[in-house]
Amino acid sequence: MAAFSRLLGVQLPYGVEVIIFLVLAYATAYALTAIMFARIHKFKIAGPLTAVPVLGGVVTMIRDPYCFWERQRQYEPHGYSWLAILTQFVVFVTRSDLCHRIFATNGEDSLTLQLHPSGKVILGDNNIAFQSGPGHKALRSSFMNLFTTKALSLYLPIQERIIHEHMSRWARDYSWDGTPEEMRMHIRELNCETSQTVFLGEHLHNRAEFTHNYNIITGGFLSAPLYLPGTPLYKAVQARKLAMVELQAAVRRSKARMAKPDAEPHCLLDFWTATVLEKMKEAEEEGGDAPAYSSDHAMADTMLDFLFASQDASTASLTMITATMADHPEILERVRKEQARLRSNNEPLTYDLVQEMTFTRQCVMEQLRLFPPAPMVPMKVHGDFRLDEKTVVPKGSMIIPSLVACCREGFTNPDTYDPDRMGPERQEDRKFAKQFIPFGVGPHRCVGYNYAINHLTVYLALVAHHLEWQRTRTPDSDKILYLPTLYPHDCLQTWRYRSGMEPKTEKVE
Repeated sequence: MAAFSRLLGVQLPYGVEVIIFLVLAYATAYALTAIMFARIHKFKIAGPLTAVPVLGGVVTMIRDPYCFWERQRQYEPHGYSWLAILTQFVVFVTRSDLCHRIFATNGEDSLTLQLHPSGKVILGDNNIAFQSGPGHKALRSSFMNLFTTKALSLYLPIQERIIHEHMSRWARDYSWDGTPEEMRMHIRELNCETSQTVFLGEHLHNRAEFTHNYNIITGGFLSAPLYLPGTPLYKAVQARKLAMVELQAAVRRSKARMAKPDAEPHCLLDFWTATVLEKMKEAEEEGGDAPAYSSDHAMADTMLDFLFASQDASTASLTMITATMADHPEILERVRKEQARLRSNNEPLTYDLVQEMTFTRQCVMEQLRLFPPAPMVPMKVHGDFRLDEKTVVPKGSMIIPSLVACCREGFTNPDTYDPDRMGPERQEDRKFAKQFIPFGVGPHRCVGYNYAINHLTVYLALVAHHLEWQRTRTPDSDKILYLPTLYPHDCLQTWRYRSGMEPKTEKVE
């Protein structure tokens, strides 16, 4: 360190020399980082002037992810911008036509989903989220019967029953004059029970143990990517193995049921099993191999993915719409009037009745537009990818299409919650159909989007018709949590039944 003293001809304290060295080292690293990324973006892409050496934007992203990505979106609200995450070059895309191009590209030599750093460790390489090519296409085509009118009609009484049970619990435990309760985890429990029952039905035994393991797996996604004994990631992998044992047993029970003559499905798995058995029979008759997705393990793997896909995304949207309705009592009253008109005698829900809930569905669609539950879809670039006529994203980079940005492109007052934009008079959902993509597009579009919309509509219809709730607001209530699906920062509520809406009999546990 004495070099600085000799250079300056002055005897500097050791601490000062250390500071000078660190400042110069950081400045050098800063300059080299700027040069490294400038060689890629060539100052033709909007974004920061440079990036923090080694870390990039990761510190600010972890500190407040939603605000971080919103600031990034503002660099180029209708195009794309660059940033660095650690040492990786990232292109953040906010224009809908470019997002369509990205979503339409899927392959090991082009773009693949990069959902989470620990995703493959926890879920395995063969999980549907990481598949591409003909095998992935064949698997998705086998889902055709899972979300038909017949299937959705079968799921509806299950959804209605479970939502009623949880409404009773909320009105009892978090009463109107009591202490406001944060509802996010309670809504998650409702959604978890609904998903497990709709998807797996009576085939899932040891449900409490399965839910315990499922929650451990979820915790692994929220932990550091450190795979050592005792870490949350390690526990998540072990829990997945145990969950897969239960799911494979459920698959075997479903196959046994649906192999019987004139068997009728009672859950989503049964609908899929009927298709799988049919495909297996066709393959046998033709002397070919059974589809790769037809083994007990492969089917269990897919069911686990279904549970994850439905869990966080739907829970986020259910929590969001609970908070939104409390903040917009005039809109909630219009939902109640529609329900009173359609269900004057509290009739049980039917598929056709749900389809008549025009305004209720508008509220749901507008919630999905304003805050898509999955705000972005990271894609890994395996080969140089031409984004447009002026930009080629190099191999090894990451492209992140923003669904939040797409769903606000073109819409009138896009940052405002306005269900009437989805109505027959304005029809903004049709005018901007290419922008309105809360479930994505292309090979990895959410296959269960109709189920998700129905589930949100049924939930809103039931809670609006039967319950009153009031939100206790805090200074943070208008902020958004990124977990990584989008939640209101808080959802503190108290509940009570509306006059005359108390259930005659309650199942309260």
